[in-house]
Amino acid sequence: MSVADNFKAFRTNYLIRSETVGTISYRYKRITRQLNRDFWNTESETSHSLYVGSYGRDTAANGVSDLDVAFTLPYSVYEKYDDYLSNGQSALLQAVRNSIAKTYPTTYTGADGQVVAINFDDAIRFEILPVFENNDKSFTFADSNDGGSWKTCDPRKEMDAFASRNTYAANGNLKAICRMARIWRDRYGVPLSGMLIDTLAYQFIADWEHRDKSYLYHDYLVRDFFLYLSQIDKSQTYWRAPGSGSYVHKKGNFQTPAATGYVTALNAIDHEVNNRPTTARNKWREIFGPTYP
Repeated sequence: MSVADNFKAFRTNYLIRSETVGTISYRYKRITRQLNRDFWNTESETSHSLYVGSYGRDTAANGVSDLDVAFTLPYSVYEKYDDYLSNGQSALLQAVRNSIAKTYPTTYTGADGQVVAINFDDAIRFEILPVFENNDKSFTFADSNDGGSWKTCDPRKEMDAFASRNTYAANGNLKAICRMARIWRDRYGVPLSGMLIDTLAYQFIADWEHRDKSYLYHDYLVRDFFLYLSQIDKSQTYWRAPGSGSYVHKKGNFQTPAATGYVTALNAIDHEVNNRPTTARNKWREIFGPTYP
């Protein structure tokens, strides 16, 4: 098989399975319907709900475990909890938690910090962020830490920025490298959040010389992204998310494992060039594990 064929097959493996997508959709609709019943007096399974995070940006890969959902509440609910003398934000999260527990009474549901988390027995975790929509389409959300406060985020701008660059400037390569990087991260436990992977990939792809190419260049895509990661100043502690400008903080040293991945990718490409496809495949599997064909 050619390089392009191998990376096409790899893509088939790293995309989220259709049955998992179906399970996620089923739970999303049940949660949304219950929240709409309690806060909007409707039976809609989709209104007021929005996938955000990596699933919303369409950069999640097979093995995804965290699903982020923003649910918009009526402004009257904000007024109610904003009037609390102490930590109305915590009370708001508990109200949302109690609503979801009506649908999933035997599943762990907890309110923590900014989200209501639902842990399912197949290791998939939903994190529901209750929000209030602002005039500019950004969101205000509750933070119950340190006595409670209101904060803002703008995931729509992030998703729009990713979709635009991926489609019009990167020929699909932006989302491809985001997903492949997640497979590598999960294999080695690299301290990189999904948002930081996506932010760094967004910056990298803008200047990558082969961004308009397709699968035939995906070996170079992996190699060059590892090199990019490995050369980032280790003293840098945060970046700004595309679109929203939100702060994205690092969790630890990702540069060293990226440098190791770069050397392995170089070896894999060298074996490909010298017509040693089996050895090349083994090198790619060092990086990605059995997800790589």
